[in-house]
Amino acid sequence: MSYGSMLLVDDDRQVLEAMTDWLIEQGIEVDPCVGYVDALSRLGQKQYDLMLADIRLQDGDGFDLLEQSIRRWPTMQVILMTGYGTADSAIDAIRAGAFDYLTKPLIDDELLMSIERAMAQRQVIDENTKLKAELDRKHGMGNIVGQDPRMLRVFDVIESVADTRATILVTGESGTGKSMIARAIHRRSERRGGPFVEVACGALPENLLESELFGHVAGAFTGAVKDKAGKFLQANGGTIFLDEIGTATPAMQVKLLRVLQELAFEPVGGSETFKVDVRVILATNENLAKNVAEGKFRQDLYYRINVINLELPPLRGRVSDIPTLAQKFLEEVREDANRPHMKGFTDDALTAMQKYPWPGNVRELQNVVERAVLLGKQEYIGVNDLPLELRSPGGFTIAPLATGSSLKGALKAPERQLILEVLEANGWSRTATANALGINRTTLYKKMKRLGLEDQAGVK
Repeated sequence: MSYGSMLLVDDDRQVLEAMTDWLIEQGIEVDPCVGYVDALSRLGQKQYDLMLADIRLQDGDGFDLLEQSIRRWPTMQVILMTGYGTADSAIDAIRAGAFDYLTKPLIDDELLMSIERAMAQRQVIDENTKLKAELDRKHGMGNIVGQDPRMLRVFDVIESVADTRATILVTGESGTGKSMIARAIHRRSERRGGPFVEVACGALPENLLESELFGHVAGAFTGAVKDKAGKFLQANGGTIFLDEIGTATPAMQVKLLRVLQELAFEPVGGSETFKVDVRVILATNENLAKNVAEGKFRQDLYYRINVINLELPPLRGRVSDIPTLAQKFLEEVREDANRPHMKGFTDDALTAMQKYPWPGNVRELQNVVERAVLLGKQEYIGVNDLPLELRSPGGFTIAPLATGSSLKGALKAPERQLILEVLEANGWSRTATANALGINRTTLYKKMKRLGLEDQAGVK
């Protein structure tokens, strides 16, 4: 086991030297110091994993040293030791934050076991810290890319409301990143240590959605063999994110209005009322104001959820962010897919991406970049590495049929153009072209012959 670094504090120099020699023999990196002031000086100069300190020091007290350590170096484990131990002092030490409390004369095995457990605990703390940092990287504001003025306004609002209890409505087209924004709000709030619970309201019928949100008691309906806690209860102390709220039925809207106003509900089939402390974030890609005018969405619920509205712009409306977003997605996929040679995009590829309308928004861009990284072979992703629709963002336009002309004849030109572009993109390889078009080689050959492409120079 790796023991890390230790600070040993004892004002008895003979004990200090003997313990230092023994700890070094055990493979522990140890720095000895003779008292309270010396220990504080060392702690200010170097980071330690563990401190083993005597309680009675000539120039101070071990409990004071423990208190300073917890306040200034909270990740360091502290073991206190004394030659005058009592049960009460042991309890006081643990309550004060010490990892362990040992009585002199120390037993070698007991000391070594305590050190091992303290180091194991320190490792757990380090892993949790790294995990939280990773969560912040993935879901915090640092992961949301954008210098477009509209996105900067969104960031400003998030910073202003993250620590409030206000209900937030996130609107925007599908794929604009509403879930990511909700997670970022949670991670920026004081509730970040609590749960974040996401519910896709549009994916469940009303009866299942009610049970999913509020839970149910055993026997409430067929298949309810035991009590189940709902998402609102699971999110207690944290944040609940209700996506696709515009799909809620009128009956469900009534129930949601009550829980948003009172933060209280009863599980399906139950009579006990549960109260929860949750932050509610909702999202929709529908025009709720229009739905209210048409009688499809309750006006009072709309006013209740539209306290703070974050409207996310579509990707086609923030084209200046596309190069940065694409590079971020490339770096993420490059790491996961072991493509270290991938460096970025050619200017032509970036131009093509900025001209494309992105009906699937940021989610579609992420998928396009992932595909290009997985299939690309060069250091820089070029136009030919992008899907066909990005290389011809305007699509194929078909002129109106003239009198006497056939549909087959009208479709011939765009079909020839499509096959020609895919052939060129794949170096005129029939196999690669057929695979890209999703047809077999024989069908491709027949089409090439019919469209006058079989005699093109360079066909492989």
